[in-house]
This record gives sequence, C-alpha cells and structure tokens, in this order.
Amino acid sequence: MKITKIKDFIDQILVINFFIVIIFACFFIFSIIMELNGFSIYLDFFRKIWNPLIIPLITLLIVSSVWSGINSWLMQRGHSED
Repeated sequence: MKITKIKDFIDQILVINFFIVIIFACFFIFSIIMELNGFSIYLDFFRKIWNPLIIPLITLLIVSSVWSGINSWLMQRGHSED
C-alpha cells in the first residue's frame, strides 16, 4: 500500500513535469517569433533559464521515460517466464 502511494506521487510529479516542458516549448516558439519581430527580451529570458531550469526538467522527463520503458520490459519478461 505504501509503495503504491509513493508510485502515485511520483507519477503525478512526472505528469506535471511533462506539462511544464510542453509550456516551455511553447514559450520557446513564442520567443523565436518575437525575436523575428524585433523583440529579443523573451529569447534572452529563455536563454537565462535554459541551464538552471529547463535542462533539468528535460533530463528528468527523458530519464523517467527510459526507466519506465525498462521497468515495463522487465515486468513483461518476468511474467512471460512464469
């Protein structure tokens, strides 16, 4: 029961992380469009938050996806051997 609660909590965090990454992707597209129109403040802000905020979010998303895939593969492999 305790493991299920922890897993649910981690799943919620990862879903929130996914949507935050999507929001930053939309903000990046907006920043590029604004840069083409002569407003560089948005792209400058995006560059400032790239290393401290966005890269860790993307890394967490990719690592959790790979971990989930490996975990599912191992679970299916374990069930097929039974």
